[in-house]
Amino acid sequence: MADGSQVARVTHIIAESPVSFEEAIKVGFVRAAKTLRGITGLRVVEQRVSVKDNKIDNYRVKMEVIFVLEG
Repeated sequence: MADGSQVARVTHIIAESPVSFEEAIKVGFVRAAKTLRGITGLRVVEQRVSVKDNKIDNYRVKMEVIFVLEG
């Protein structure tokens, strides 16, 4: 492999928060960072809300987490 070449992997996660989409993204990132090393980016693929008693109950995001493979 040429010097400086990298290979990345993408994994999908779903995270939620009762506060906001932004908070759900942060929750997902913090959790992913506990397990994955070399995260280089996130891509929000989908946003949804769950509704309970005619009110927004939770904000949910489906994200792709991009990270560089080691070795």
